[in-house]
Amino acid sequence: MHSLAERGVLLAERPKTNLSGLSDWDAARIFLEVVRCGSFRSAAERLSLSINAVRRRIDDFERQTGTTLFTRDVHGTHLTDEGALVVSAVERMEAATFDVLRASDSMANALSGEVRVAVTEGLGTFWLAPRLVEFQQAYPKILVDLHCAMRSADVSRHEADVAIHLSRPSALDIKLVRLGRMHLMFWASEKYIEKHGAPRSAAELIKHRLVLQFADQLAAKESFESFFPGVSERDLLVMKTNVSSANYWAVANGAGIGVFPSYAIALGGKLIPLEVELNRPLDIWLSYHPGSGRIPRVRHMIDWLIEAFNPARFPWFKEEFVHPHEFKDSYMGEPLTQLFGGFSTEEQR
Repeated sequence: MHSLAERGVLLAERPKTNLSGLSDWDAARIFLEVVRCGSFRSAAERLSLSINAVRRRIDDFERQTGTTLFTRDVHGTHLTDEGALVVSAVERMEAATFDVLRASDSMANALSGEVRVAVTEGLGTFWLAPRLVEFQQAYPKILVDLHCAMRSADVSRHEADVAIHLSRPSALDIKLVRLGRMHLMFWASEKYIEKHGAPRSAAELIKHRLVLQFADQLAAKESFESFFPGVSERDLLVMKTNVSSANYWAVANGAGIGVFPSYAIALGGKLIPLEVELNRPLDIWLSYHPGSGRIPRVRHMIDWLIEAFNPARFPWFKEEFVHPHEFKDSYMGEPLTQLFGGFSTEEQR
């Protein structure tokens, strides 16, 4: 084994890795993703590519740099010493690319162009999308790219200009704003309750049928195990979904009991909140890169989003739990179904 000093001398004596002919930034980006994820498989999943496609791009990148970047064995993928040098160089390229993008953004027309907003699927579908018309009317030249997914976007790596999360991001080089709190409850449709009755405790809930959403930011599996210790999913679940909209409408049509935010009463599906205590609030966080926050169109979007989740205006985002039946007393504004873009059910009753 060489000491750190000896290792540094050996590295210094090796031929310099050639990045002067590098013309494929996309391959360099994939290389960084493999390094950060720790494996080809994880990087492929993160990039929505096949493992073979990732391997081909790494082979291309190794030919461009003229060196072997990884060694592979039965224990996994390992970065070579030369690869470690390339990581530093490519990270500087990545930072320079972001600087160029931000510089070009700031030189463009301040209130025109595109703003990329990443948000969880439920909040994007039921809360932001119906209300973004307010922003578009105020700033008609700004194109909003609303990306709704349950995988958290990383603004430090330029995956979005602004992102909304249901858990606090761990990146250190970003700005964070705590928007409010989402309170989860058990719900069932009128149709389901008429047929199966309404449980009033966790013990009674075990005798019913559940429909749940399983997604990255919800930690649903862990929550299920903590709420129903020792109970198998197969004993309770009749349906699992990966998106909240499918989950919501399955429950609204009587498939089973579901878990939704307290504002679900306004989504138009005639759901009834159950008096089974869940006590699982989720904090809502907004993140953005400090440089992006200085771009006028992004700054206007940030300010609009902060106001869109203002707990003083919208009681379902308050720190303390407000029961859905109390919304009419604590919220003074347009009808809730209109606010959420739900389907009004008043005439059907």
